[in-house]
Parts: sequence; C-alpha cells; structure tokens
Amino acid sequence: MKRMQRIIAIMLALLMLTGVCAAAEPQISEAGLAMMGVLVPESDLAGETVEESPEEIEDWKLLLVNPWNKLPENYTVTLKRLANGLQVDERIYDDLNAMLTDCWKAGLHPVVCSAYRPHATQVRLHNNKIARLRWAGYSYEAAVKEAGRWVAVPGTSEHETGMALDIVSYSYQLLNEQQENTAEQKWFMEHCWEYGFILRYPKDKTEVTGIGYEPWHYRYVGREHAAKLYESGLCLEEYITALEDPTETAEGTVEAFVEEDSGVPVAPSEK
Repeated sequence: MKRMQRIIAIMLALLMLTGVCAAAEPQISEAGLAMMGVLVPESDLAGETVEESPEEIEDWKLLLVNPWNKLPENYTVTLKRLANGLQVDERIYDDLNAMLTDCWKAGLHPVVCSAYRPHATQVRLHNNKIARLRWAGYSYEAAVKEAGRWVAVPGTSEHETGMALDIVSYSYQLLNEQQENTAEQKWFMEHCWEYGFILRYPKDKTEVTGIGYEPWHYRYVGREHAAKLYESGLCLEEYITALEDPTETAEGTVEAFVEEDSGVPVAPSEK
C-alpha cells in the first residue's frame, strides 16, 4: 500500500508541472487510475440520475447540458480551430474572436486554456478528479459525487458542445476562485454578454446549475439571449424555465423580460 501511495504521489508531482491550467487538473493515466482502483467504466459514468434531453432544442444556442440533461446521442458539431490549436463550434468563432480582441485592446491578456473536448477527454478528466479525491480520503461513492460538482460527468459537459470555454489570465492560470480577482475576469464578467457569452456557473446559482462556482467558464448563448440573461440575473437553467413557463421562475426576476401572453423574452432596457 505504501509503495502504491509513493508511486501515485510521484505521478501527481510530475503532472503538476505540465501545461496551462494543469496545476488545477493534473492528469493521471488510465494505468494509474486502475492501480488506485478508481477507474470508472464509461458505461457507469452517467449514473441513473442523468437523462437525455427528451427532444431537440430548436435554438441551438440554448442547448441545455447539465447534470440532469445529457448531450443528445446524435449531437454533432462542426469545429473551427483557434490560434492556439484548441477548437470551438464554428458558429461562435466570430463573436469569440471579437471578444478576445477587444479584451486585448483593453490592455489585458486572456488565455483560452480549454474549449471543445472530445468525449474521451471528458472521461479522462472525470476519472482523474475521482482519483485525486480518493487519494484525499474520500470514499468511492463520495468521490464520485464530489467529482461531479467540479468536473462534469461525461456526456453532461458543456465542453463537449463546442460552445463553452475556460478563459484565464495569462498572469494567473490556476482554475480556482482567485481567478475572479484578475483584471481579465473582471472585464469578461462585465462585457462578455455584449459578445453573446455568459458566465455559466455563477457563485449564487450552484444549487440550480449543479456545478460549483467557476469564474473562468464561459458559455455562448448568442447576443440576444446573453443580454437578457445579464439584465435579469438568471442562470441558463432559470432562463430556459422562464421561456417554457414563466410562472415556474422565482417571482420578480422575469417579469420585465418575458411577455405575459406569449412567454417570449423581450429586449431589456439599455444600461
């Protein structure tokens, strides 16, 4: 047992030295995961609580992927490559490029450290998170549950859509709450909606989104929807609920954005 612990400790130490954002998500090989007894078969990752979306969402920009809504099995995306080699849905490329360009023009230095992830990559990240929690003393069941709060269960990750990005400051590239204090994140939180993006997992919406606060994770929803989300203070789950049934959303948050008769959001007042 001690020998196994030494091996795993060495693996983690080496992996902590690699790559952008790697300090927050060091990678362990499948061999290492199997050695630790925490490698989860892909068929078991989704669990019984994950359900596929019952029908396709008409507006592709509002595709809801979260712990309770799995990415449709027939989902496909056409990708476009960024300058650093990462890829995004080609439909969001122009708005993303405009946002990053304007951020640079403001004298800041943003870095896109994660964008589209193939399903296999999400499986590896999720397994790795479970492994590190097991190493920290969590039981297997507790590790699986806690891992899902920080690394989406494969099939429920927005990164698999090509519409989500992790953006950090060049001067501070760790994926933790201190990211919110960087000048880059302050700029994005104030301006991302102008380009069709939202901060997907706000600090005060963790119970609704099912994901912990991530002041680096941005999701494309289109400029029209982003403006309404920004103005209303809703998260994506609440916004979609308001579109489907305004009465289901918390009182006082939707009235100015959803027409009473049609249930269609109206343009917010300009700030």
